[in-house]
This record gives sequence, structure tokens and C-alpha cells, in this order.
Amino acid sequence: MSTAASTRPVTRSQPDAALGRVRSVPIADPGPLLDRLPPGDVVAWTRGSDGFAAWGEAARFTASGPDRISAAAEWWRRAVAAASIDDQVGVPGSGALAFASFTFDDGPSDSVMIVPRVVLARRDGASWLTTIGDAESPDIAGGQPPVVRPVPSGSVRYGDGDVSSSAYESAVNEAVSRIGAGELDKVVLARDLVATTELPIDPRALLARLSQRYPSCWTFAVDGLVGSTPELLVRRTGDHVVSRVLAGTTSRSSDAVVDAKHAAELLASDKDRVEHELAVRSVADALGPFCSDLVVPRAPEVVRLANVQHLQTDVTGRLANGESALDLAAALHPTAAVCGTPTGRARSVIRELEHMDRGRYAGPVGWIDWRGDGAFGIALRCAQIETNDPRTLRMYAGCGIVEGSVPANELAEAQSKLLAIRDALEPS
Repeated sequence: MSTAASTRPVTRSQPDAALGRVRSVPIADPGPLLDRLPPGDVVAWTRGSDGFAAWGEAARFTASGPDRISAAAEWWRRAVAAASIDDQVGVPGSGALAFASFTFDDGPSDSVMIVPRVVLARRDGASWLTTIGDAESPDIAGGQPPVVRPVPSGSVRYGDGDVSSSAYESAVNEAVSRIGAGELDKVVLARDLVATTELPIDPRALLARLSQRYPSCWTFAVDGLVGSTPELLVRRTGDHVVSRVLAGTTSRSSDAVVDAKHAAELLASDKDRVEHELAVRSVADALGPFCSDLVVPRAPEVVRLANVQHLQTDVTGRLANGESALDLAAALHPTAAVCGTPTGRARSVIRELEHMDRGRYAGPVGWIDWRGDGAFGIALRCAQIETNDPRTLRMYAGCGIVEGSVPANELAEAQSKLLAIRDALEPS
């Protein structure tokens, strides 16, 4: 389907959310957070043993259009101002808290923000429980997991989504031609794969497997979008801001010597270094106006994940005027890592060549609290459980296309990125 930008204005649901009473209290260590999630609609954001596991829904906001993130930020400010907040913990993520997942493009899909009724959380060894509205505090004594365990989804069948392998290679080839002609410097092209399972997909099972396999990534679930991203779009803690840029990819090997060789080749690759530098520059340019002090490392490092290796750079800064995590996400999205350079031209080429609606893939996903602190990743290594058919999962992966990109190699890279979700769906 086409990704042509929607001309619809921002749409809103529940514009005057009444959160009522919000209460956060310290608790004893509840054990693994994701083990505590009940069946049904769940929300999560975890990294290692820290993060949030949440359920229920106290309020919801949906939006589409070019101002969808800033509209969500304004909605959240109004909701927080009207709430009665009893925060006995006083750390980032305690008190009133919302989780959000935004579309990559301006339309036609909707972005969503969810305020759960119950949030179980841990940060730096401290645990707490937040209840919102009329939610009752759950019995969490003893650190026991829920009685109902995640249900396996059974056998899986795969099929092409909107973009087949051959169509993807053709799109990459066309993009390389346009880059060579000077039309743009970089464009990120994605493809999708559809999985159909024997039984309805339990998001808790995907979350557990992803968090176990990728403990250094941010594992998330918001409104049926489940994934584990290595890329942090922005994190705000007080006046401190950080954005983690990943661009440039190579494979992993079970042989340590070969693995190190791949890493060295990645660091020495002109093609990958150019792609990475474009991504870092786009983040620095977007954060610069908000920061009184911005630090951009001169050279990237290699980060190793279970299935691939990336070039990585952390851009850090100090906020000058106290913008919220959502305000910063709105300014940063889309980065060159998921769109291209120049941004406007790259978005136009994506709409022309990709032939699918990315939905909330490659959009900001994360959380924000009532102080404006929060963290948003880029929704990568993820899949969407279809609302009308929970046996259908649409997974996405993309690659940065620059001068010198080889279509067959980019297809292979995209396939390797899809393995994160495939392995979670079909554990060995």
C-alpha cells in the first residue's frame, strides 16, 4: 500500500483525560517484571532487569498527521495538570506515566498513547508500584509470577508482506541510482514479512524471549507493537539528554576470531562510516538548538548484539529550557538512521519506492512521566500483532542505502534483522 502522506488534521480521542488519583509506593523486589504481566493487553518497556511492566487502561490518546507527537505532548501536559499525584518514590518513571508509539510517517495509520492502570517498575535496585484512577493494588507479595503463563502460538507459516524480496532488491537498485545521480545522500528502505500462527499470539511470550536474548536492548510492547530496539532516540533525565545512534551493520559469527574480523572491517568500511556519520549529524543538528552543551564523539564504536554488529555513537547534552522527552522526540524524528539525508527528499523517495505503510515501525516508542522525564527508542526489530486477527504478525526490517550499496547484500542484512522477531516467535 502507498505511504503517501495524509492530509488529515491531527485526530484526538479523549482530549480531556481524567486520570484521577495517581499513587506510587515503594515495594519489595517483585522478581522479573515481565513474569508479572497478566494475560490480555499489556504494556512494557524494559532493559535488563529494570523498566516497567503495565496493564489496564486509564486513558488513551490517538493522533495522526504531521503534528501527532506535539499534540500528544500537549494532551499529556493537560492530563498531568488535572491529576492528583501522590508520588512516594520520586524517581524518573514514578508518579503519572504514559507509554506511546508513534507512526513513522504522517499517515494513514494512527499513533497511540496509553496511560495504564497498574505499573510495576524497577530502577537501579529500587522497586515500586503505581496505580492510576480507580485501579486496585494487585497482590504482589512473594514475587510470584501470574498463575496463567504465556501461551505458545504453535506452528508458524511465513509469507511476503507488501514488499517481496525481488521488489525490495529492485527498490534498492533504484535508490542507489538516484544517490549516484546526486538526488540524495542516503535513504532507508524497509520491507515486511507476515507470520500466521496456529494459535493467537501472546505478546508476553515475545517479550520474555526478546528480553532474554537482547538484554542490552530496550524491549517494548505498546498497543500490539512488540520488539527489542538497540537504538535510543532520546532519553531525558532532568536536564541531561542522550541519543544513541546506530547505523552501519555487519554479521555475527560463533567464531571469536571471525567475529572480531567482521567488527574491524565494519570500522574500516567507508560505506558504513559515511552512513553512520550522516545519522550522527542529523541527531546533533536536531538536538543542538535545545542544548547548552552538546558532546558528539569523533568516532563510533562497535556494539555486538546476538545477531548483528553495529556502529554506535552516543550524543549527549544539557537542556537549556527544560523541554520534555516528547518535545525532544518530536524534534528528532525522523533521524537519518531510519529515513535518510536530506530528510525531506529521503521521505519522498521512501513513499515512492517502498510501496507499504510502515505503520509504527521506525517511529518513536517509549514512555514519559509527569515531570517530562522519559525515554524513547526507535521501533526497530519489531512486529505488529494484527488487532482483528491475533494469529497474524507483521514484522519489519530496513537498511540504510548509500552510494556503493549492493541490493543482494541489503536484502541479506534485512533478513538478518528479521531473525530477532522470528526467533522470538519460534524459540529453538
